[in-house]
Amino acid sequence: MFIEQGVKPENKFWKYILGSLLIILASTVGQIPLVLAIFIKNISDGKGFSSNTEDWMTLLDSNLTLFLVMVSFVFAIVGIFLVVKYVHQQPFIEVTTSRKKVDWNRILFSFSIWSLFTIVSTVIMYYNNPENFVLNFKPIPFLILALVAVVMIPIQTSTEEYVFRGYLMQGFGNLALNKWFPLVMTSVIFGSMHILNPEVNKMGYIVLVYYIGTGFLMGIMTLMDEGMELSLGFHAANNLVGALLVTADWSVFQTNSILKDISEPTAGFDVILPVIVVYPILLFIFSKKYHWTNWVEKLTGTIANPNIITINILNENKHDSDLS
Repeated sequence: MFIEQGVKPENKFWKYILGSLLIILASTVGQIPLVLAIFIKNISDGKGFSSNTEDWMTLLDSNLTLFLVMVSFVFAIVGIFLVVKYVHQQPFIEVTTSRKKVDWNRILFSFSIWSLFTIVSTVIMYYNNPENFVLNFKPIPFLILALVAVVMIPIQTSTEEYVFRGYLMQGFGNLALNKWFPLVMTSVIFGSMHILNPEVNKMGYIVLVYYIGTGFLMGIMTLMDEGMELSLGFHAANNLVGALLVTADWSVFQTNSILKDISEPTAGFDVILPVIVVYPILLFIFSKKYHWTNWVEKLTGTIANPNIITINILNENKHDSDLS
Protein backbone atom coordinates (compact mmCIF):
# COMPACT_ATOMS: atom_id res chain seq x y z
CA MET A 1 0.00 0.00 0.00
CA PHE A 2 0.96 3.68 0.12
CA ILE A 3 3.44 3.81 3.01
CA GLU A 4 4.80 0.37 2.16
CA GLN A 5 5.83 1.62 -1.29
CA GLY A 6 8.63 3.60 0.35
CA VAL A 7 9.55 1.00 2.97
CA LYS A 8 12.39 -0.88 1.33
CA PRO A 9 15.68 -2.37 2.60
CA GLU A 10 17.70 0.23 0.68
CA ASN A 11 15.64 3.17 2.00
CA LYS A 12 17.59 3.76 5.19
CA PHE A 13 16.34 6.63 7.35
CA TRP A 14 19.60 8.55 6.93
CA LYS A 15 18.66 8.96 3.26
CA TYR A 16 15.51 10.82 4.33
CA ILE A 17 17.59 13.12 6.53
CA LEU A 18 19.94 13.78 3.62
CA GLY A 19 17.03 14.21 1.22
CA SER A 20 15.29 16.66 3.56
CA LEU A 21 18.46 18.77 3.78
CA LEU A 22 18.73 18.80 -0.03
CA ILE A 23 15.08 19.87 -0.36
CA ILE A 24 15.64 22.66 2.17
CA LEU A 25 18.73 23.72 0.21
CA ALA A 26 16.71 23.83 -3.03
CA SER A 27 14.03 25.92 -1.31
CA THR A 28 16.69 28.30 0.06
CA VAL A 29 18.14 28.82 -3.43
CA GLY A 30 14.60 29.60 -4.59
CA GLN A 31 14.40 32.44 -2.05
CA ILE A 32 17.25 34.35 -3.74
CA PRO A 33 14.96 36.26 -6.18
CA LEU A 34 12.86 37.55 -3.25
CA VAL A 35 15.91 38.61 -1.25
CA LEU A 36 17.41 40.38 -4.30
CA ALA A 37 14.15 42.20 -5.03
CA ILE A 38 13.91 43.40 -1.42
CA PHE A 39 17.58 44.42 -1.40
CA ILE A 40 17.14 46.43 -4.63
CA LYS A 41 13.96 48.05 -3.27
CA ASN A 42 15.72 49.07 -0.05
CA ILE A 43 18.68 50.49 -1.97
CA SER A 44 16.41 52.48 -4.27
CA ASP A 45 14.51 53.85 -1.26
CA GLY A 46 17.74 54.69 0.56
CA LYS A 47 17.01 52.30 3.41
CA GLY A 48 19.17 49.67 5.01
CA PHE A 49 18.43 46.01 4.46
CA SER A 50 15.99 44.67 7.07
CA SER A 51 16.29 41.12 8.36
CA ASN A 52 12.71 41.22 9.67
CA THR A 53 10.74 38.86 7.43
CA GLU A 54 7.45 40.55 8.39
CA ASP A 55 8.79 43.74 6.79
CA TRP A 56 9.58 41.78 3.65
CA MET A 57 5.92 40.85 3.19
CA THR A 58 4.83 44.49 2.96
CA LEU A 59 7.79 46.15 1.24
CA LEU A 60 6.91 45.17 -2.34
CA ASP A 61 3.64 45.03 -4.23
CA SER A 62 1.61 42.20 -2.69
CA ASN A 63 1.18 40.35 -5.99
CA LEU A 64 4.91 40.51 -6.68
CA THR A 65 5.67 39.39 -3.13
CA LEU A 66 3.31 36.43 -3.47
CA PHE A 67 4.92 35.39 -6.74
CA LEU A 68 8.48 35.68 -5.41
CA VAL A 69 7.64 33.75 -2.23
CA MET A 70 6.10 30.99 -4.32
CA VAL A 71 9.25 30.68 -6.46
CA SER A 72 10.99 28.89 -3.57
CA PHE A 73 8.35 26.15 -3.74
CA VAL A 74 9.06 25.66 -7.44
CA PHE A 75 12.69 24.96 -6.56
CA ALA A 76 11.63 22.77 -3.62
CA ILE A 77 9.31 20.54 -5.64
CA VAL A 78 12.03 20.04 -8.24
CA GLY A 79 14.31 19.14 -5.34
CA ILE A 80 11.79 16.58 -4.08
CA PHE A 81 11.57 14.98 -7.52
CA LEU A 82 15.36 14.73 -7.84
CA VAL A 83 15.79 13.39 -4.30
CA VAL A 84 13.15 10.70 -4.81
CA LYS A 85 14.64 9.72 -8.17
CA TYR A 86 18.35 9.78 -7.41
CA VAL A 87 18.73 9.41 -3.62
CA HIS A 88 15.99 6.82 -3.18
CA GLN A 89 15.88 5.55 -6.78
CA GLN A 90 12.10 5.42 -6.47
CA PRO A 91 9.40 6.21 -9.06
CA PHE A 92 7.74 9.55 -8.22
CA ILE A 93 4.29 7.98 -8.50
CA GLU A 94 5.13 5.89 -5.42
CA VAL A 95 5.28 8.99 -3.18
CA THR A 96 2.03 10.23 -4.70
CA THR A 97 -0.38 7.31 -4.64
CA SER A 98 -0.68 3.54 -4.47
CA ARG A 99 -2.74 3.62 -7.66
CA LYS A 100 -1.13 3.00 -11.04
CA LYS A 101 -1.67 6.64 -11.97
CA VAL A 102 -2.79 9.82 -10.22
CA ASP A 103 -6.58 9.93 -9.79
CA TRP A 104 -7.40 13.49 -10.88
CA ASN A 105 -11.09 12.95 -10.13
CA ARG A 106 -10.20 12.53 -6.47
CA ILE A 107 -8.16 15.75 -6.51
CA LEU A 108 -10.98 17.67 -8.21
CA PHE A 109 -13.65 16.29 -5.87
CA SER A 110 -11.68 17.21 -2.77
CA PHE A 111 -10.84 20.63 -4.22
CA SER A 112 -14.48 21.30 -5.14
CA ILE A 113 -16.03 20.26 -1.84
CA TRP A 114 -13.59 22.31 0.27
CA SER A 115 -13.82 25.31 -2.07
CA LEU A 116 -17.60 25.23 -1.71
CA PHE A 117 -17.34 25.03 2.08
CA THR A 118 -14.83 27.90 2.20
CA ILE A 119 -16.96 30.15 0.00
CA VAL A 120 -20.21 29.40 1.87
CA SER A 121 -18.63 29.87 5.31
CA THR A 122 -17.02 33.16 4.21
CA VAL A 123 -20.38 34.46 2.91
CA ILE A 124 -22.06 33.48 6.19
CA MET A 125 -19.37 35.24 8.24
CA TYR A 126 -19.66 38.34 6.07
CA TYR A 127 -23.44 38.62 6.44
CA ASN A 128 -23.41 37.80 10.15
CA ASN A 129 -20.64 40.31 10.95
CA PRO A 130 -20.41 42.83 8.10
CA GLU A 131 -18.68 45.31 10.38
CA ASN A 132 -15.64 42.99 10.45
CA PHE A 133 -15.03 43.31 6.71
CA VAL A 134 -14.40 45.96 4.08
CA LEU A 135 -14.62 45.51 0.35
CA ASN A 136 -11.04 45.21 -0.91
CA PHE A 137 -11.81 44.36 -4.55
CA LYS A 138 -9.86 46.21 -7.25
CA PRO A 139 -10.32 44.63 -10.70
CA ILE A 140 -6.80 44.81 -12.15
CA PRO A 141 -4.84 43.88 -8.97
CA PHE A 142 -7.36 41.09 -8.31
CA LEU A 143 -6.97 39.66 -11.81
CA ILE A 144 -3.18 39.68 -11.41
CA LEU A 145 -3.58 38.00 -8.01
CA ALA A 146 -5.88 35.37 -9.54
CA LEU A 147 -3.35 34.62 -12.28
CA VAL A 148 -0.43 34.34 -9.85
CA ALA A 149 -2.45 32.37 -7.30
CA VAL A 150 -3.96 29.86 -9.72
CA VAL A 151 -0.53 29.02 -11.12
CA MET A 152 1.68 29.24 -8.04
CA ILE A 153 -0.39 28.33 -4.97
CA PRO A 154 -1.10 24.74 -6.14
CA ILE A 155 2.67 24.35 -6.53
CA GLN A 156 3.14 25.57 -2.96
CA THR A 157 0.47 23.30 -1.48
CA SER A 158 1.60 20.31 -3.56
CA THR A 159 5.17 20.84 -2.37
CA GLU A 160 4.05 20.74 1.25
CA GLU A 161 1.97 17.64 0.61
CA TYR A 162 4.83 15.84 -1.10
CA VAL A 163 7.14 16.70 1.80
CA PHE A 164 4.81 15.73 4.64
CA ARG A 165 2.13 13.32 3.39
CA GLY A 166 4.42 11.73 0.79
CA TYR A 167 8.15 11.82 1.44
CA LEU A 168 8.27 12.06 5.24
CA MET A 169 5.23 9.82 5.75
CA GLN A 170 7.13 7.02 4.01
CA GLY A 171 10.37 8.04 5.66
CA PHE A 172 8.99 7.71 9.19
CA GLY A 173 7.41 4.43 8.08
CA ASN A 174 10.92 3.13 7.41
CA LEU A 175 11.97 4.24 10.88
CA ALA A 176 9.08 2.91 12.97
CA LEU A 177 7.48 0.22 10.78
CA ASN A 178 4.01 1.25 11.95
CA LYS A 179 1.46 3.74 10.65
CA TRP A 180 0.52 5.79 13.69
CA PHE A 181 4.07 7.13 14.17
CA PRO A 182 4.36 8.63 10.63
CA LEU A 183 0.85 10.09 11.03
CA VAL A 184 1.66 11.75 14.36
CA MET A 185 5.13 12.96 13.40
CA THR A 186 4.19 14.48 10.04
CA SER A 187 1.09 16.16 11.50
CA VAL A 188 2.91 17.69 14.48
CA ILE A 189 5.87 18.84 12.37
CA PHE A 190 3.51 20.29 9.72
CA GLY A 191 1.56 22.23 12.34
CA SER A 192 4.66 23.40 14.16
CA MET A 193 6.12 24.80 10.93
CA HIS A 194 3.44 27.53 11.17
CA ILE A 195 4.58 28.70 14.60
CA LEU A 196 6.29 31.80 13.13
CA ASN A 197 3.16 32.89 11.23
CA PRO A 198 1.95 36.35 12.36
CA GLU A 199 -1.52 34.99 13.24
CA VAL A 200 0.12 32.82 15.92
CA ASN A 201 1.73 35.93 17.37
CA LYS A 202 -1.66 37.70 17.31
CA MET A 203 -3.89 34.93 18.67
CA GLY A 204 -1.52 32.75 20.67
CA TYR A 205 -0.29 29.19 20.45
CA ILE A 206 -3.82 27.79 20.56
CA VAL A 207 -3.90 28.43 16.81
CA LEU A 208 -1.46 25.56 16.46
CA VAL A 209 -4.36 23.26 17.40
CA TYR A 210 -5.89 24.20 14.04
CA TYR A 211 -2.66 23.73 12.09
CA ILE A 212 -1.75 20.41 13.73
CA GLY A 213 -5.36 19.26 13.42
CA THR A 214 -5.27 20.10 9.71
CA GLY A 215 -2.09 18.06 9.42
CA PHE A 216 -3.86 15.10 11.03
CA LEU A 217 -6.81 15.54 8.66
CA MET A 218 -4.61 15.37 5.57
CA GLY A 219 -2.56 12.51 7.02
CA ILE A 220 -5.71 10.50 7.75
CA MET A 221 -6.96 11.19 4.21
CA THR A 222 -3.70 9.89 2.80
CA LEU A 223 -3.56 6.71 4.88
CA MET A 224 -7.24 5.82 4.50
CA ASP A 225 -7.30 6.51 0.77
CA GLU A 226 -3.85 4.99 0.12
CA GLY A 227 -2.67 8.09 -1.74
CA MET A 228 -2.29 11.86 -1.55
CA GLU A 229 -4.94 12.89 -4.11
CA LEU A 230 -7.56 14.01 -1.57
CA SER A 231 -5.04 15.94 0.53
CA LEU A 232 -3.62 17.60 -2.61
CA GLY A 233 -7.08 18.85 -3.58
CA PHE A 234 -8.03 19.94 -0.06
CA HIS A 235 -4.80 21.84 0.57
CA ALA A 236 -4.94 23.63 -2.80
CA ALA A 237 -8.54 24.71 -2.21
CA ASN A 238 -7.82 25.87 1.34
CA ASN A 239 -4.94 28.16 0.35
CA LEU A 240 -6.08 29.27 -3.10
CA VAL A 241 -9.71 30.14 -2.32
CA GLY A 242 -8.68 31.69 0.98
CA ALA A 243 -6.12 33.94 -0.75
CA LEU A 244 -8.71 35.12 -3.28
CA LEU A 245 -11.54 35.72 -0.81
CA VAL A 246 -10.13 37.34 2.34
CA THR A 247 -6.96 39.06 3.48
CA ALA A 248 -5.96 40.74 6.75
CA ASP A 249 -3.10 42.88 7.99
CA TRP A 250 -2.18 40.15 10.49
CA SER A 251 -2.23 37.20 8.08
CA VAL A 252 0.92 35.63 6.65
CA PHE A 253 0.09 37.05 3.19
CA GLN A 254 -1.62 40.34 2.41
CA THR A 255 -3.33 39.88 -0.95
CA ASN A 256 -5.54 41.90 -3.30
CA SER A 257 -8.47 39.73 -2.31
CA ILE A 258 -12.19 40.49 -2.54
CA LEU A 259 -12.61 41.20 1.17
CA LYS A 260 -10.38 42.44 3.97
CA ASP A 261 -10.89 41.35 7.56
CA ILE A 262 -10.46 44.41 9.79
CA SER A 263 -11.53 42.77 13.05
CA GLU A 264 -9.18 42.28 15.95
CA PRO A 265 -8.17 38.60 15.78
CA THR A 266 -9.06 36.41 18.73
CA ALA A 267 -8.68 32.69 19.23
CA GLY A 268 -11.70 30.94 20.68
CA PHE A 269 -13.97 28.04 19.88
CA ASP A 270 -13.89 29.08 16.21
CA VAL A 271 -10.28 27.85 16.04
CA ILE A 272 -11.13 24.42 17.44
CA LEU A 273 -14.50 24.06 15.65
CA PRO A 274 -13.07 22.95 12.28
CA VAL A 275 -10.89 20.30 13.95
CA ILE A 276 -13.58 18.69 16.11
CA VAL A 277 -16.68 19.23 13.94
CA VAL A 278 -15.98 20.17 10.31
CA TYR A 279 -13.04 17.84 9.66
CA PRO A 280 -14.82 14.72 10.98
CA ILE A 281 -17.78 15.54 8.72
CA LEU A 282 -15.43 15.89 5.76
CA LEU A 283 -13.79 12.54 6.56
CA PHE A 284 -17.25 10.97 6.83
CA ILE A 285 -18.15 12.25 3.34
CA PHE A 286 -14.92 10.87 1.87
CA SER A 287 -15.36 7.57 3.67
CA LYS A 288 -18.81 7.07 2.19
CA LYS A 289 -17.79 8.10 -1.32
CA TYR A 290 -14.63 6.00 -1.42
CA HIS A 291 -15.84 3.12 0.81
CA TRP A 292 -13.14 3.37 3.45
CA THR A 293 -12.99 0.45 5.86
CA ASN A 294 -10.61 -1.03 8.43
CA TRP A 295 -9.76 2.32 9.98
CA VAL A 296 -7.75 1.01 12.93
CA GLU A 297 -5.45 -1.09 10.77
CA LYS A 298 -4.88 1.64 8.18
CA LEU A 299 -4.13 4.32 10.76
CA THR A 300 -2.27 2.37 13.44
CA GLY A 301 -1.30 -1.00 11.94
CA THR A 302 2.21 -2.36 11.58
CA ILE A 303 4.25 -2.23 8.39
CA ALA A 304 5.91 -5.42 7.19
CA ASN A 305 9.69 -5.26 7.67
CA PRO A 306 11.17 -5.64 4.18
CA ASN A 307 14.51 -6.77 5.64
CA ILE A 308 12.81 -9.71 7.40
CA ILE A 309 10.85 -10.52 4.26
CA THR A 310 14.05 -10.52 2.21
CA ILE A 311 15.82 -12.78 4.71
CA ASN A 312 12.87 -15.18 4.78
CA ILE A 313 12.79 -15.38 0.99
CA LEU A 314 16.54 -16.03 0.87
CA ASN A 315 16.22 -18.72 3.53
CA GLU A 316 13.35 -20.36 1.64
CA ASN A 317 15.35 -20.31 -1.58
CA LYS A 318 18.37 -21.79 0.23
CA HIS A 319 16.18 -24.49 1.74
CA ASP A 320 14.72 -25.36 -1.65
CA SER A 321 18.24 -25.45 -3.11
CA ASP A 322 19.42 -27.82 -0.36
CA LEU A 323 16.50 -30.16 -1.01
CA SER A 324 17.26 -30.29 -4.69
